[in-house]
Amino acid sequence: MSSVSTHILDLASGRPAADVAVRLLEVGGSESREIGSSVTGSDGRASDLASESLQVGEYRLVFETGSYFGNQGVKSFHPRVEITFRIENPAEHYHVPLLLSPFGYSTYRGS
Repeated sequence: MSSVSTHILDLASGRPAADVAVRLLEVGGSESREIGSSVTGSDGRASDLASESLQVGEYRLVFETGSYFGNQGVKSFHPRVEITFRIENPAEHYHVPLLLSPFGYSTYRGS
């Protein structure tokens, strides 16, 4: 069974980003279906986002970054970050980290 996990590092503070709402969606054409959701812990990690087996296809992680920065009294540019990725091998684990600052972000496929 394929699984998806993520973690968020706040590059401006140099710390993990805690209490960020994250949703996992399955993307199908113009439709999307929420598969799972979580909130990052004190270590910035959200794991076990999917309670069902993921198949080959496109998925999207949605991070509520505007709320995260707003709760800290920090202005930010992106109200949310959406990362769309493709699962090609359902037997593999997919780790999708988010490196975050108030005015930009970066991502990659981790392990």
